[in-house]
Amino acid sequence: MAAAVPAPAAARTSVFNGVNPTFVRYELRRRFNRQTTIFTVLLPAVLYLALFRTAPSGGASLPHGNFAAWMMIGQAVYGAATAAVSSAATISVEKSVGWMRTIAMSPLTPPGYLLVKVLCSVLMAGVPVAIVGVLGTLTGAHADANVWVVSLLVAWVGSAVFAALGIGMGLAMKPDVVMHMPGLTMTALAFLGNLFIPLSGTMLEVSRYTPMYGVATLARYPLNDGFSFHGEHSSVAGAVFNLLAWFAGFSFLAVRRFRKSTGRP
Repeated sequence: MAAAVPAPAAARTSVFNGVNPTFVRYELRRRFNRQTTIFTVLLPAVLYLALFRTAPSGGASLPHGNFAAWMMIGQAVYGAATAAVSSAATISVEKSVGWMRTIAMSPLTPPGYLLVKVLCSVLMAGVPVAIVGVLGTLTGAHADANVWVVSLLVAWVGSAVFAALGIGMGLAMKPDVVMHMPGLTMTALAFLGNLFIPLSGTMLEVSRYTPMYGVATLARYPLNDGFSFHGEHSSVAGAVFNLLAWFAGFSFLAVRRFRKSTGRP
């Protein structure tokens, strides 16, 4: 009896089957359009310039920098998150024109498709982080060298959480609705996440359960060692748990909505 012939390597399936450089380049070209780029650059820049001098009364002592650096990091987190969610939410247009049905007939798997969406949205999020960082250097933001590197890097990479949120929103809403949601949603989350003004007491406790708290706390930790201006402390472990929990929840929502849109199990 003849021995069984193993399946060729090309026939084997992968959880990220269908992902290739051509598709990634196509997605990047679609995201870096003039309208989107202007919005993601101007909004966090204007907010930083409006807020970097609004230090709490009585001084704003920080272990490794000044208040302008604290606000710069917060606006970098906000800008990256807004850029990522806005970029990812464009999937709503693809759904409305029937692109989801085309994807369903292709070898591209749902995790692979979503991975490319998140990757491209995170790359887009690097633009406002760079702009706010440059503004910080020009307006007197002072911090240790490692703060500049680690904090801005965390603000950038942490935008993956909100890319997953943007995909879920885009698949759950119609294009004419979702185009207005990212800005409103992210502004509310940024306020609750301690990005615009230093929170304390009950408001800070509420903040610990919101999506931006984890990224913002980790990004600012090299600057303030986890301490607020009023002496409350936020742990690295709590911030990491917050970030991972929200990323898992948003990713689950995105995958569920994607499978419903394509009809795949």
